[in-house]
Amino acid sequence: MTREEKLQLILGKNAYNIDDLVSIVELLRLPGGCPWDMEQTHKSLRKDLIEETYEVIEAIDNDDPVLLREELGDALLQIVMHARIEEEAGRATFDEIAGDVCRKMIHRHPHVFGQGKADSVAEVLSNWEKIKSEEKSRNTVTDKLNAIPRQLPALMRAAKIGKKATVLDFPSVESVLSKVREELGEIEAALAEQNADQVLEEVGDLLFTAASLARLVNVEPEEALTRATDKFVSRFAAVEENAIALGQNLADMSDEEKNKLWENVKKMKICENFR
Repeated sequence: MTREEKLQLILGKNAYNIDDLVSIVELLRLPGGCPWDMEQTHKSLRKDLIEETYEVIEAIDNDDPVLLREELGDALLQIVMHARIEEEAGRATFDEIAGDVCRKMIHRHPHVFGQGKADSVAEVLSNWEKIKSEEKSRNTVTDKLNAIPRQLPALMRAAKIGKKATVLDFPSVESVLSKVREELGEIEAALAEQNADQVLEEVGDLLFTAASLARLVNVEPEEALTRATDKFVSRFAAVEENAIALGQNLADMSDEEKNKLWENVKKMKICENFR
């Protein structure tokens, strides 16, 4: 089918499906298509893929089905764009990519598509990890640690690393709390020595240890930090509003005055409206 025939086919429709989306992206990138789409590469689209993923998450967190539908479409567009780039390079078609993931899902769900057995979520996850390790030839814990993408948000990666490395773990919550206190002392020592590199390292150790603490007390660290950040923003807004009501600029106030406003806001529990 020629480009013109594909174009007329698309324009003659009132309803579209995934095959049409694949065709639309192809038309955008063919000669005579869209100059912007034609010059995109995997690397140039990397940021867009990340942003669209987070916009899907925002719609989920806000329980907004209308926005979720839109953002899922935008995320799907990113996948089709990357698949098209692969097809143009002669490495894989969209159907081949979809076929690969279909085979993967069938293989990793033997309790549905085979003779396997898994009556609980725990069994499903255990089987999944075992099958995945066999597929990827990950025979050691180190293999599994190195397989966790370095490009993940640092806190999320730290949590995943800790979960995989439980063969070398803190024996108790108290032991990890002790480690937190130890890391704080090492930060203080590095600050006293004015050693910037050491401060960087010790702060990193503290954050990694905090991720371990979260895991041991069954807290998702990304969620905990998101909630804490939202709480700070809400309290900050209340403090700033109070300063304006007093006819003052927050930046011009003394530390004592700002702390007084902050403590007043805390007492009023101005954090109930954070998401």
